[in-house]
Amino acid sequence: MKDNKKGYYKLLSGCTALIILLYLLLLKGECYICSANTEGKSPKIAVVIDDFGNNSEGTDDMLNLGIPITAAVMPFLPTSSQDAEKAHKKGHGVILHLPMEPEKGKASWLGPRGITVNLPDEEIENRVEDAVKELKYVHGINNHTGSKAMKDERVVKAVLRVAKRNNLLFLDSKTTDKSKASQVCSELGITYLERDLFLDHQNNTVHIEKQLDKAGETAIKKGYAIVIGHVGPAGGKTTVRALKNKINSLKDKGIEFVTLKEIEER
Repeated sequence: MKDNKKGYYKLLSGCTALIILLYLLLLKGECYICSANTEGKSPKIAVVIDDFGNNSEGTDDMLNLGIPITAAVMPFLPTSSQDAEKAHKKGHGVILHLPMEPEKGKASWLGPRGITVNLPDEEIENRVEDAVKELKYVHGINNHTGSKAMKDERVVKAVLRVAKRNNLLFLDSKTTDKSKASQVCSELGITYLERDLFLDHQNNTVHIEKQLDKAGETAIKKGYAIVIGHVGPAGGKTTVRALKNKINSLKDKGIEFVTLKEIEER
């Protein structure tokens, strides 16, 4: 009986030692994976602000936040060229915020020369090319509305052929879960990105701050997050205020604010 007890205690001791050894190896492995994933790479947030181009509320405040943003500028509006110029001079990214036909609403809401599904390929390409030339500094395109147009593969291909010719990335605003952008970008060899969160689909400070906290969690988890906010009535000074309130706390978590171009180059 005593021998059996001794054997039992030896076995228990051996098992305990093995468990401790495995735990230490696992801990070491986890630490290695953590350091391998984060060494020299801080999580990043790209703040894309839509609807520049019409001297909208919050335009100057947004450009003077003190962090890099990406100004998504609508074409053919009163201050389109001016806003693109100001954003570029301040070191911000600039992309074309291309008006595209939604499922509901009037085509007139898109402003001058919007992209609608009844247009032939040639006219779509001409409109996009002219918009790119007007804004000069663009390094990408994202869609303004477009829940109808983004589902139409022919229309998306016409838009993205222009992106290909001008070496532009495409940011899918994800206004529809049936978007053809990812598929077409893959076919044409274009950098495809998509937004993670809208900041101000509820235009109040508390909600926007919560969205920014979620963006921080996403960035820490996958390395980056792309968020979209707005100047004008959809966001404007409310979005500016929320961003100002959250910038330092997000930076304290080791998060870096970057342009969309820097996400592409990560």
